[in-house]
Amino acid sequence: MSDAPGERAAPFLSIVVPAFDEEKRLPATLEKLATFLGSRKPPLDAEVVLADDGSTDRTVAVAEEAGSRLGLPLRVVRLPRNRGKGAAVRAGVLEARGAWVLVTDADLSTPIEELEKLLAAGTPVAIGSRAVDESLVKVKQPWHRRAMGKTFNAFVRAAALRGIRDTQCGFKLFSAEAARAVFTRATVDRFAYDVEALLLARRLGYAIAEVPVLWFDSADSRVTLLKGAQAFAELLRIRWRVARTIRRTPSSPAPG
Repeated sequence: MSDAPGERAAPFLSIVVPAFDEEKRLPATLEKLATFLGSRKPPLDAEVVLADDGSTDRTVAVAEEAGSRLGLPLRVVRLPRNRGKGAAVRAGVLEARGAWVLVTDADLSTPIEELEKLLAAGTPVAIGSRAVDESLVKVKQPWHRRAMGKTFNAFVRAAALRGIRDTQCGFKLFSAEAARAVFTRATVDRFAYDVEALLLARRLGYAIAEVPVLWFDSADSRVTLLKGAQAFAELLRIRWRVARTIRRTPSSPAPG
């Protein structure tokens, strides 16, 4: 579809940032994104899509102020109430206009510069991983969260996604085609959305590269033991729903 008169041409990259009550961290995050995009020669043609998950603070206003100050192409997608990270990511991805769509956490636990590694993978889906090379994890999570994460990923490999060692790193790149095929079918609103998205991508025939990336744990992470337990309970339901969804809707042709 062509752009409307006066509308900016579709960019090379859309950076989708899900956010809930992130007014304190967003200015620094957006500044890092603007610096990275401008440092490329030539500068990387990109947009930032802030997917606001029903924030109750000044997240949107702060983001818009920072975007304007930095000259950063920024669009905001607002959910009327808090529904969960998966719902925010889905809304942001489906509004993205880039040829490539990067989903990254608001705390930039994986530095934006690691995007180069995902682009170099050359696959329709490339995901950052903390498990392929653990020496790249420069600030580790508390021991109980590491144990929960390793156990969860073991369950994921057994129940749904053999061969993928880390589904939960919040740094994932999709081609525009793969992004739309996956997220128009996705339904999970909360933290297990990553598993659903990757399982859909695999069932639809998209190659997935798992790429080791730098990672620095954020002390203000929103992942709790309760949310982790809910993600465990969601696994088998995801496998059943994805199988039913693929049967019910036409599959995209496997990329050549």
